[in-house]
Amino acid sequence: MRKIVFLWMALIAMALDCYADDKVTFTASAPDVVAVGDQFRLSYTVNTQNVKDFRVPSIKGFDVLMGPSRSASTQIFNGNKTESLTYTYILSAKAEGEYTIPGATLSVGRDQYLSNSVKIKVLPADKSADAQGNGNSREGGRGASSSGTSISNNDLFITATLSKTNAYEQEAILLTYKIYTVVDLRGFDNVKLPDFKGFHSQEVELPNDRRWGLEHYKGRNYHSTIYRQFVLFPQQSGKLTIDAARFDASIEKMEEVIDPFEAFFNGGAGSIQIKKTLMTPKLTVDVKSLPSGKPADFSGGVGEFTISSSINSTEVKTNDAITVKVVISGTGNLKLVSDPEIKFPEDFEVYDPKVDNKFRLTYNGLSGNKVIEYLAIPRNAGTYKIPPIKFSYFDIKSRSYKTLSTEEYIVQVAKGTGNATQTIANFTNKEDLKVLNEDIRFIKQNEVKLMPKGVYFYGSTTYWLFYLIPGLVFVACFIVYRKQIAANANVARVRTKKANKVAVKRMKLAEKLLAANKRDAFYDEVLKALWGYISDKLNIPVSRLSKDNVEEELRRYGVSDELIKEFLDALNSCEFARFAPGDANQAMDKVYKESFEVISKMENSIKH
Repeated sequence: MRKIVFLWMALIAMALDCYADDKVTFTASAPDVVAVGDQFRLSYTVNTQNVKDFRVPSIKGFDVLMGPSRSASTQIFNGNKTESLTYTYILSAKAEGEYTIPGATLSVGRDQYLSNSVKIKVLPADKSADAQGNGNSREGGRGASSSGTSISNNDLFITATLSKTNAYEQEAILLTYKIYTVVDLRGFDNVKLPDFKGFHSQEVELPNDRRWGLEHYKGRNYHSTIYRQFVLFPQQSGKLTIDAARFDASIEKMEEVIDPFEAFFNGGAGSIQIKKTLMTPKLTVDVKSLPSGKPADFSGGVGEFTISSSINSTEVKTNDAITVKVVISGTGNLKLVSDPEIKFPEDFEVYDPKVDNKFRLTYNGLSGNKVIEYLAIPRNAGTYKIPPIKFSYFDIKSRSYKTLSTEEYIVQVAKGTGNATQTIANFTNKEDLKVLNEDIRFIKQNEVKLMPKGVYFYGSTTYWLFYLIPGLVFVACFIVYRKQIAANANVARVRTKKANKVAVKRMKLAEKLLAANKRDAFYDEVLKALWGYISDKLNIPVSRLSKDNVEEELRRYGVSDELIKEFLDALNSCEFARFAPGDANQAMDKVYKESFEVISKMENSIKH
């Protein structure tokens, strides 16, 4: 009996081992772009600690400064235990170019796993003196900036570029505003964009969490990101000017502290807020008129298009509906293309077409389909011809007009049975009903209800309730609505009420980043939660936030010194933990726990 039990236990262990092996993930990660001389991390992470024979192929193009260092992580969340193991190298880029680091290998149990390869682009070294002085100590951080309290135009600027400066009318042009910075840009207090006079403009949707990347531009390495993009369609010929855009930027800069006591407590440096106005240059577009010789059925379309059509039936009876569907597909100014005309026979009653736009905005204009459905009803029997539909547009590639045609349809209409009192559903909204050869609608039979003699609705209790109840509901809704307007008008109070809710939402996101072991993003989100909570709760603008004025405001609200110190300690722990040596996962768990607790205590302590 004992042997059978041991045998079952061994089989279960083997099954669990196989199940775990099936879910093993082994991934490599590194920055996409670095500069010559930059130090950066190359990490290999596996979601188990039962690992052996970890091997990395030769790393060409980089100096290995340290590694591999091994760190293990164990987390328990909602009763589920997760383990991971990370091998980390510190590398330094030697020469510019594009390099591929092959995948590493390791063994888990009896199986061997191969990680993904990593592609890294190495930019030239920064030519500026500041960048050369700081390049070797940077790991994806911001470069040096101008000295003093001023910001050089070479340290922070925004470019406005056009995909083309010569175009035809209605031809799509992409306008891009891009930020280049080596300083700590906090955001924009005010942005004034041009009104794009002479253009039909549509903004390209960009992700809310814009991704910053390292880019070599005019001899320097900048952190850059696309800020806004617009697709412009010129509406007239000639030289059209796009006015300058204005950006009022807010920058945070570190400066040395002269006071020895303040220098001791702040690490020898403090932060200051600097305002700078950025202007983009004016841009000019030379717009050419469309060539002469436009076809008679020119639709106004400029781009590349195709057309197709279909009919629901070619054999119908009188008073039966015929639907011809036309689909215009392609890329260009689809939104401004006019609907082609179908010449139905005179014996057909024609309704307004139904248009369904199924396109999306791309860098080359609107791309997708424009679906048009034409409804017609034959009133007399016979054989009828629906001629081809012609669609003319200006082709951008060939710089010429093109005319497309659909097929011709022959429709056999037989005489319908009965008289012409058939009811037809309206094609446009399918709600209104049209009765042929009649002027009376919605005749209903056998629905008359008789009441006993002497019973009247007028003056009854139900009659008066019909007046009283809606009146009371209206008064109640009006009072509630007025109270909501008064409450929402106080923006500061609304922010204060929602401060804890917003902070908890950010901490939940930080918890997900913690579980995913995304260290930098985790610390950024915790800092946003702490600073954002205190900004909303105390109604302090983000640009004026500092540890000193936060401490002063908290005392003014009656918060204890012990809790103030606990809040400031949480901020300091979060700022220093990411760079501290040791077990990164333990530090992240500690920061998360302390931050969550101090926000809860603050919510109970601050009273408005």
